[in-house]
Amino acid sequence: MAAHRRRHHHHHTYNRFRYLIPAISVTSGAILMLYGFISLLAPSPDHLHHFVRRKSLSEDGVVDDSPAIPSLFKVPVSGEMVSDKSLWNTKMSEFYYGCSNASNKFPKVETVTYPNRYLLIATSGGLNQQRTGITDAVVAARILNATLVIPKLDQKSFWKDSSTFSEIFDVDWFITHLLRDVKVIKELPRKGGKDWIPYNMRVPRKCNERCYQIRVLPVLMKKNAVQLSKFDYRLANRLETDLQKLRCRVNYHALKFTDPITRMGQMLVNRMRKLGKHYIALHLRFEPDMLAFSGCYYGGGEKERRELGKIRKRWKTLHSNNPDKERRQGRCPLTPEEVGLMLRALGYNKDVHLYVASGEVYGGDETLAPLRALFPNIHSKDTITTKQELEPFSAFSSRMAALDFIVCDESDVFVTNNNGNMAKILAGRRRYFGHKPTIRPNAKKLYRLFLNRENTTWEEFSSKVRSRQRGFMGEPKEVRPGRGEFHENPATCICEDPQAKSKLQTLPRKFGKTDVDSDDVFVDPDVDNEHELSDQDEDDDLIDPQFQHLVNDTSVDDDDPLVSDVPEIEELLSD
Repeated sequence: MAAHRRRHHHHHTYNRFRYLIPAISVTSGAILMLYGFISLLAPSPDHLHHFVRRKSLSEDGVVDDSPAIPSLFKVPVSGEMVSDKSLWNTKMSEFYYGCSNASNKFPKVETVTYPNRYLLIATSGGLNQQRTGITDAVVAARILNATLVIPKLDQKSFWKDSSTFSEIFDVDWFITHLLRDVKVIKELPRKGGKDWIPYNMRVPRKCNERCYQIRVLPVLMKKNAVQLSKFDYRLANRLETDLQKLRCRVNYHALKFTDPITRMGQMLVNRMRKLGKHYIALHLRFEPDMLAFSGCYYGGGEKERRELGKIRKRWKTLHSNNPDKERRQGRCPLTPEEVGLMLRALGYNKDVHLYVASGEVYGGDETLAPLRALFPNIHSKDTITTKQELEPFSAFSSRMAALDFIVCDESDVFVTNNNGNMAKILAGRRRYFGHKPTIRPNAKKLYRLFLNRENTTWEEFSSKVRSRQRGFMGEPKEVRPGRGEFHENPATCICEDPQAKSKLQTLPRKFGKTDVDSDDVFVDPDVDNEHELSDQDEDDDLIDPQFQHLVNDTSVDDDDPLVSDVPEIEELLSD
């Protein structure tokens, strides 16, 4: 009987499963069909980058990982917003030209130079910071009616370069080109058959003509030979016209690189030219030291904070700051990706060749990958030369910087990602020699665009970028004469074609819709309400305001241990 019940139970269970199996099959089939339908609606793998996990830095410094959200933002394959011609030049440049000849009122050098009055200069910082010092040294010698001894280059700074003046610049050309302006000699003469040790002193920053006559001239008349140490930005930004034009003659004509540097630099330029019709030079400034000094945060998590924090401890004078606030204020270098997005938004296609003038990029290839996705053709002096070709220069930071200087100067478009001396000098030089496009990111205004770009269409994003960049493209008269450093905006040395005004009224704006008025000067809304400052009160753009007092204090002794950190801060930012 028990056996019969077991057989009956098994038979009942079998019947249940016999009807259940088809039901499972039907359900599974329905699920598969639904999955296939959803797959058709889902984005392809090529568009997966539109679903992003945004990482933002909150006010308390905590990284916020929000859920993945669909993005409206998609960079097109090519840029077609601006005509090709307007990207690489502007008709406005035809109406302006560099003019630095002395006026008839500028006395001849032999009538103003006093015998037995010698000025020596010890420069400071990297190549381009030293260039500003050399330029200003010639003008200082003229103010003091003194003979200038060829300046000494800084060989002990952060850059650790043993190069002398004659190994970087053509010294004979320098002396000859300035024959009518300032007497220049290679060495201080001996005194009584012995080496003459000059009296060493330092002048305040932004010292004007009267300042030199009061502070330096009495000492020079008594000692006959004076060396001004740490000579960088020791001359006022505003001087009388003939002295400003002398600055331009020195910077743009008398200072010429040596033949080996010039030949190598021109070879790099020629190789870039062979790669394409145009090329853009980018001074990236995304080195670990630079980022550590800035105190900015770029989303690298604890690893980034630890690595950059360790470097930042080298400067004991730096205070802790709010990275998000620094970013909002436009004090942080753009990331390589942001630079690339800005350029694409301005209308440059992805097939354009980029020359990157930069040291070690923080994060290496991983950091450069987003930029390379936007512009696959990225080059540097290391990639377009052989190790053997670079060998005579590679051990000297100033000579390597000189090569980058030449390639950037000759580029169709120069993009700077910081406000250091190389950026300023090249901006001024490119204005003087034809107003070639020079793009400086308006970081303060671009910050919000980059932050919210995933919620913006590409058309809206690119339109706003072009709007924000008006006045930051290196065009004529976009900066009011007298504003900024003279080396960046040498307005005194830029002359206008007499017919320019009538011609300019018929030209369209490069990034706007209205006609250009030649009297219009672009003024950044962020600084429009600032009053004009006297030369003594102007901020040094190289140094953040929180340590201005450290580098501007000229009353301290050169060897004061309390300020030993300060030169490295300045040198780091200088080039």
